[in-house]
Parts: sequence; C-alpha cells; structure tokens
Amino acid sequence: MQERFKGILLTRDDTKAMSVNVTELGLDDLMEGDVVVEVEWTTVNYKDGLAITGKGPVVRRWPMVPGIDCAGTVVSSQSPRFKPGDKVLLNGFGVGEVHTGAYAAYARLKSDWLIAMPEGMDGRRAMAIGTAGYTAMLSVMALERHGITPARGPVVVTGANGGVGTVAIAVLAKLGYEVVASTGRPEEADFLKGLGASDIIHRDELSGPGKPLGKERWAGGVDAVGSHTLANVLAMTSYGGAVTACGLAQGMDLPASVAPFILRGVSLLGIDSVMAPLQLREEAWSRLVKDLDPDKLDALAHEVGFDGIVESAHAIIDGKIRGRVVVNMKQAIS
Repeated sequence: MQERFKGILLTRDDTKAMSVNVTELGLDDLMEGDVVVEVEWTTVNYKDGLAITGKGPVVRRWPMVPGIDCAGTVVSSQSPRFKPGDKVLLNGFGVGEVHTGAYAAYARLKSDWLIAMPEGMDGRRAMAIGTAGYTAMLSVMALERHGITPARGPVVVTGANGGVGTVAIAVLAKLGYEVVASTGRPEEADFLKGLGASDIIHRDELSGPGKPLGKERWAGGVDAVGSHTLANVLAMTSYGGAVTACGLAQGMDLPASVAPFILRGVSLLGIDSVMAPLQLREEAWSRLVKDLDPDKLDALAHEVGFDGIVESAHAIIDGKIRGRVVVNMKQAIS
C-alpha cells in the first residue's frame, strides 16, 4: 500500500467558496474505518455531480474526498468479515458526503458498509451499475412486492437516459414488462429501444403543471425526477398501481393532489439506497447479476480514467451523460 496517493479533495474557504483539487493524500487524510480498500473502480452518479459542481448540498463535512461508490480489493482489515485480498463493493452510507469517499486510490471504510462482490460480478461491471443501477433494482423489487407484474400493464420510467432510468429499462424489459421511457432527448429513442423500451414519450408531457387525475396510462412507474413529473406520473397511474420515487432531478417538491391515492388506490413507494440494510443490498445485487443483461450494461456504460471524473461530474449535471460512467482508477494508484 502506497504512503502517498492521488485523490480529489473538496475544500471550502471562510466565505464558503468551494474548490476542487486533485492532490496527494495519505491514510491520515482519510476518516476512521476498520477496512482499507484499494479502489480499483468507481463511477460518477448524479449525486457525485452535485458534490463536485457544488450545485447541491451533498457534502456536509469539509474537507471531503467525494465519490459515493467503489469496488476494489481489501488491503487491510480489522474486521472478521473481511480479509486482505477480498473483493468488495460499497454504495452509500454517507461516503463522499460525511465520510471520505471513493475518488482516491484508497478508501478507509467501516466493514458494515461493505458487501462481498457477488458471484458472477466484477468490479468494473459493479461500478457500471453503481448506486444508480442498484437504486433501479431496488425500485423494480418494490414494484414486484406491490404486485405490479408485467400482466398488470406498462411501467413508465422517467429520466430514461440517466443512470437509474437506463438500468431500470434494461431490467424491466428482461423481466417481461412493457416499458414507456420518458426523456428530454428524443434523438436517443433508438438507444432506449435497444435497452428494451417499447414506447418513447417526451418529458414535456410530464414536466409541467397537470391535472389531479389524468387518463390511466400505466400500472407502475420508476421516477428519478420528482416535482411535476412525479405528480403527473401518479395522476396517470391506473387503479391499484404503484410508483417508486428515488430522485429529484427536477426538484424536491411534489405539487400533487391526494386524488390518485384516494380515488384510484395508487401507492407511492419511497426508495432509499443510502442506508438500505445489508440483506436488501445483497438481494438487489444478486438480482442484478441475473436480471441485467451484460450486453445491455455494456451498451449503456462508458469508461473514463481518474482524470475524467471532474469533467464527467459537470457533464452529468448538464444532462450530457447517457447511461452510466465507469471510472478506471489505475491513474490514481500508479
């Protein structure tokens, strides 16, 4: 294990102006934990973009190494759960927000936050999925628990070109669902249909103020957008349907009425990926091994190096990223 290594460090001055610095770090710069992991792969999620651009109040402790996901190899452990050489992955638990995160060659983490790399998965593929894809799987599982089967009718996916949206489409399609993809980039229709979408609608159909109830168009939904979009998805969900909420790209507000809930029995299912318990995490990752087509995952992911993280963070906030970004961390280690 190297004494000094590359990392990205977010700092803030007395005026609370933020700086993004590529710098050298040591283990003393990382926060407490009983496992040290060599970070071999990471990713850029929307939340990572908010942290690096400062466009959202993601970081709550300074200075901070951002990066909420990692996959790599244990290099030292004080935990009976893991030993040096074990392959592990991490999503959430405040890493990159209140605990130093994945955008460095090494991460010191708490063993309770880690899961063993599932059989049939490797680090690159795990980070091509990342928190966004893992959240998509949690959303699909929630719809299943609510009884939303393919026979019930279509499922709408908002923010369809994003990380959650692309993985949700691919998983739902493989499971036999008819998928309606909502996107602001209609030029990506062929890409989305290649992932398994049956129909493409423009996000403008959902993004403005709408009626308390609309025509019943789908049995379920996976929403990563929030605000008017989520309100309209709910208003157009059929009797007894369900919609999962896991994002806020349009906003944190929900300008909806109670009409879908009390007149159609629609359910709104909240999805939390950050603090989800170990058993649920392991189930979701096990499902991703078998329910996400590797060829479709390759189609929706592209690779950058450590030096591409900051640029990708800005691009994801500007809506210029299609699918998933997987980061090869060799540049930080060498």
